[in-house]
Amino acid sequence: MANDVHYFTEENSAEAVLARIIDPQNERLAEVMTSIIKHLHAVVKEVEPTYEEWETAIEFLTATGHMCDDRRQEFILLSDVLGVSMLVDAINTRRPTGATENTVLGPFHVAGVPNREHGDTISEDGLGEPLYVRGTVKDSDGNPVAGAIVDTWQASHDGFYDNQKPDEKPEHNLRGIFKTDEKGAFWYRAVKPAYYGIPNDGPVGKMLEGLGRDNMRPAHIHFIVSAPGFETVTTHLFDSQCPYLENDAVFGVKESLITDVELKDDPDMAASIKMENPFWAVDADFVLSPAS
Repeated sequence: MANDVHYFTEENSAEAVLARIIDPQNERLAEVMTSIIKHLHAVVKEVEPTYEEWETAIEFLTATGHMCDDRRQEFILLSDVLGVSMLVDAINTRRPTGATENTVLGPFHVAGVPNREHGDTISEDGLGEPLYVRGTVKDSDGNPVAGAIVDTWQASHDGFYDNQKPDEKPEHNLRGIFKTDEKGAFWYRAVKPAYYGIPNDGPVGKMLEGLGRDNMRPAHIHFIVSAPGFETVTTHLFDSQCPYLENDAVFGVKESLITDVELKDDPDMAASIKMENPFWAVDADFVLSPAS
């Protein structure tokens, strides 16, 4: 006699699929896939897609994969705009009050960035309004963390990362790695970052357009801050005057990460830090929590 669970029907579709998972070699994979199968079947039953709509969904995922290469990761972009990247990040970085909050890594971080000295400029092309970044890394008790590694990168004055336009922008433009001094301090020269639209020439951009969603990211600077004995922080600092703070396309803005980027008119200070006057300045202060 037929076992109804083993024969697929509209009503028992998820159960029929799950019944095939009998002796998994990877228990965590089985746990994750069980949940995905249940929810995916529930979505299909709720929206009741036509053949054409399901084919469009498959074509969308195929096109997303084809858009990925060593310079662009369209699946990360998809995860970001759906808020999944931020949700996974929130689940994995629950930190005590006062510690610097995480936000999304984004698709434009690269390895092999040059180490730089305090006071160096990370602007290889010299284009944009000059920005002075000064910051500290401390522990949760307010003690300086000497020797912390600060990996920083940002978009240019016209809203592009160097690896988005490798034929136009110098390699490692607006990127650098710094090490804090004995007071936990670091400082460098950059340019005032611009807000920008995430790439809209691929399937993710077309999806946002179809949903009537904005594709803008507010002006920000990226940081990864790490030190032995502490949890690594992957975060941004956002310009408090940016008009796109409340509708960031990837949901990366947290109130604690919004900071003032101030215009300074100080010829003596400008001369001491080798910058033109006037110039912009921002404080980049981070608090690390102990590694669990």
